[in-house]
Amino acid sequence: MAAHEPTISFSIEEDKEREVKAVLTTVYDALRQKGYNPINQIVGYILSEDPTYITTYNNARSLIRRIDRDELLQLLVRFYLDNA
Repeated sequence: MAAHEPTISFSIEEDKEREVKAVLTTVYDALRQKGYNPINQIVGYILSEDPTYITTYNNARSLIRRIDRDELLQLLVRFYLDNA
């Protein structure tokens, strides 16, 4: 009888959170490097969904547009409440 291999579990939610964190970190760094206030710019983007709040430097604008805005807000609120 063949030995059973261990089951590998993964969470799509955890993967999505890691992806969002990586994108936000990249966007934050690109905005800071270009001399912007990253928090103000990201908040402006979230509130308006106007991509011009985000620099094109380091592909930041393209990256942030891959994330659904509602999903981003949910993750931010959940993170805030879990860490408050």
